[in-house]
Amino acid sequence: MTEEFKFRFRRGSHGLAANLRAGTHPLREAPAQGIQIYRNIWLALPEPGLHWKDTAWLAFGVSLNAPTLSRLQPEGSLIRVAALDYPLSDYRAEVAALAMDGWLRARFAIETPGASVDYDAIQDQYTFTWGDVTDPFSDAPMR
Repeated sequence: MTEEFKFRFRRGSHGLAANLRAGTHPLREAPAQGIQIYRNIWLALPEPGLHWKDTAWLAFGVSLNAPTLSRLQPEGSLIRVAALDYPLSDYRAEVAALAMDGWLRARFAIETPGASVDYDAIQDQYTFTWGDVTDPFSDAPMR
């Protein structure tokens, strides 16, 4: 079953938004196409695919919750993304991770890993935090 999660962040005239539609399926074997995120947790993308940055950040959003998902579903799970779109808002690819994190927390009633966004008006920029992860795409060991 596909469920939708709408991520929204607003600060004054600035805002980020993404709509994510996805579903989960029990994993009986590794899928023919997909991205292995953690042990038995896999991510499948919609046809015809997504921009590489959106794909990377969606995968990172799954990875933030993957150890918890693996404990909840020891048989494994395939998260199949049906669609990801950005309604009128500022675009930052990192929002895909926040949308996936929100979708997973809503779907599985799990606690947040600490992913969030804020807007610094003085510097006119968004700042993202990822809980214990300080450099999302580094090969340094996770704490």
